[in-house]
Amino acid sequence: METRALCELAPVIPVIVLEDLAHAVPAGRALLAGGLPVLEVTLRTPVALDCIRALAGEVEGAHVGAGSVNTPDLLRKAKAAGAAFCVSPGATPALLEAAKEEGMPLLPGAATPSEVMRLIEAGIETMKFFPAEQAGGAAYLKALAGPLPQVRFCPTGGITAEKARGYLALPSVLCVGGSWVLPKEALVAGDWARIESLAAACKELRA
Repeated sequence: METRALCELAPVIPVIVLEDLAHAVPAGRALLAGGLPVLEVTLRTPVALDCIRALAGEVEGAHVGAGSVNTPDLLRKAKAAGAAFCVSPGATPALLEAAKEEGMPLLPGAATPSEVMRLIEAGIETMKFFPAEQAGGAAYLKALAGPLPQVRFCPTGGITAEKARGYLALPSVLCVGGSWVLPKEALVAGDWARIESLAAACKELRA
């Protein structure tokens, strides 16, 4: 699927940090059962690629992607592990070229008008707004979208369930990325019911 179509599947893309491979599949199934089919596994832990491989192979109906992809090498490794898309905190010509060569849907990050304009010039109009809260929040993004109305965003970074509503109310926002739907304590405890409940609550965030 194309990046925009993926972002339109649900109001929230869970940003997933997994330190134990055994947590991957049950967590993924809980998120999917709660109505969140697009899963971003960040490449910040030694088991992240193995988790992507497990989720892609065992959680039917999930669209599993890799986050924190900041080099062409990581993008290729993510693809080899079964990732259906990649998310990056920013964008470089080399990364954009690698995504094109590999046929990998990429959600590149941008936080300034110049960064957004460079991505538009590269033919990209769906992008990650990162780091969302630290860069100025929903008010900043609303102002940014004014002169750049063709762009659609997935804000990520410091977003909570409470703050998500303000972003999702903006016409330029397709979805938000957040880690609150997968609390570390719930993962450690194996509380899949709580994770499913948090995921299900996300459908109420868009007015």
